[in-house]
Amino acid sequence: MSTGHGQGFATRAIHAGEARDPATNAHNTPIYQTATFTFGSAEEMAAAMAEPFDNFFYSRTGNPTPAALERKLASLEGAEEAAATSSGMAAVSAAVLASARAGDHLIVADDVFVISRQFFEQDCADLGIAVSFVDITDHDAIRAAVRENTTLLFTESATNPHMWIADLPVLRTIADEHDLTLIVDNTFLSPALLRPIEYGADLVVHSATKYLSGHGDTIAGVIAGPRHRFERIRLKLDALGQCLSPFNAWLVLRGIRTLPMRMRAHSENALALASFLADHPAVEWVSYPGLEQHPNYELARQLLGERFGGMLSMRLHGGVGEMNRFANALKLADLGVSLGDVYTLAYPQPRRDNLIRVSVGCEDTGDIVADFRQALDQI
Repeated sequence: MSTGHGQGFATRAIHAGEARDPATNAHNTPIYQTATFTFGSAEEMAAAMAEPFDNFFYSRTGNPTPAALERKLASLEGAEEAAATSSGMAAVSAAVLASARAGDHLIVADDVFVISRQFFEQDCADLGIAVSFVDITDHDAIRAAVRENTTLLFTESATNPHMWIADLPVLRTIADEHDLTLIVDNTFLSPALLRPIEYGADLVVHSATKYLSGHGDTIAGVIAGPRHRFERIRLKLDALGQCLSPFNAWLVLRGIRTLPMRMRAHSENALALASFLADHPAVEWVSYPGLEQHPNYELARQLLGERFGGMLSMRLHGGVGEMNRFANALKLADLGVSLGDVYTLAYPQPRRDNLIRVSVGCEDTGDIVADFRQALDQI
C-alpha cells in the first residue's frame, strides 16, 4: 500500500497509519506478537527507555501494531494523537482519571452506558471524586450543577440507550464558561458520522469493540485528543495495564477499513426499521434521531447530516411478557448485549421498563424489517 494518502475519510480509513512493512515488504500491517523488544547495545536500550512512549521496548507500554491503529484513529478523529486501550471502559476510565483528581467534581450525562455509570458512581466515589448526573439535553440543569470544584463534563454523543443527541457546540460553550474538560464518548456514531473534536471536545473515547471493529470479534478501546494531554493518559494506561494486544489491534485495523461502507448500511437500515416501527400499532414508542418526531431531530441533522447511525431503542405496548414474546420470536436478529456488529442484535432490558435496544446490522433492509414484522405479529 502507498505511504501517501488523500484527505477523504474513506481513503484515510484504508490507508492512514499503515504502510508497507520495511522489514518484510508485507502489504498488511504485521501482528507484532511479542512481549519485549531487544537492542544491539546497552546504550541503545537506555536511549529507548528514556523516551518510553516514543520507542518500543515492552508491549504493555508500546507495540508497532497498536501504534499503527493509533495513527489511523487520530487521523479519522482529526486529533493530534490517539491511544489504543484494552476495552472501551479502559478508554473511559483512563481518560477521566487522567483528567480529574481527588476533590474534583464531575458532571455526567444521566443516560449513559450502564458500566460507565457504575464507574462514575462507585470507582470515582472511592477515589474522592464527586459526580452529578444531569439530563445532558437540559442546558440550564447542566449550568446549575456546576460547583467551584467542577472540572469535567462527560457525555455520550448519542446516549445509551435512549438515543438523545448531545448538543456539542452548546456543551463546549458551557465548558468554556467554567473551564471544564469536555470528554465525549462517540461509540454509537463513530468518526464516520461525527467527529466531536470538530465541535470542541477535548477528548473523544470509543469502545472500538463496536463500530470501529464492526465484526463482533474483538474487545478494544480508543482515546483521541490533543498531544499535550497524552503523557498523563499513557502513564495511566501503562500503570493500570490497560494496553491493547497486538492481535486485537490488528482486528480493529482490519475492521476500520470498511467503516464508511458499513456506517452507510447501518444508517440506511436503521432508518427503514425505525420508520416501520414508528407506524406499527404494537409499538408504544421508538427513539431514533433520524425520525422527524425525535426531539433532537433538527440537532441531529445539523451535526450528522443525512446519516444517523445504526442504533435505536423501542418499547412495546404491554409488559415484560409482550417484550419477551417479541424477542423470542426474532429469527434473523440475535439477542445480545453488544452493538455495532454487521449482525442485527436486539437487547431486551426488563430493568429499564422493558426498553429494547436494537443495533441494526448490515443485512438486506427488507430482511431486517420482515423479521421484526413477523416477531411483532406474535404479540
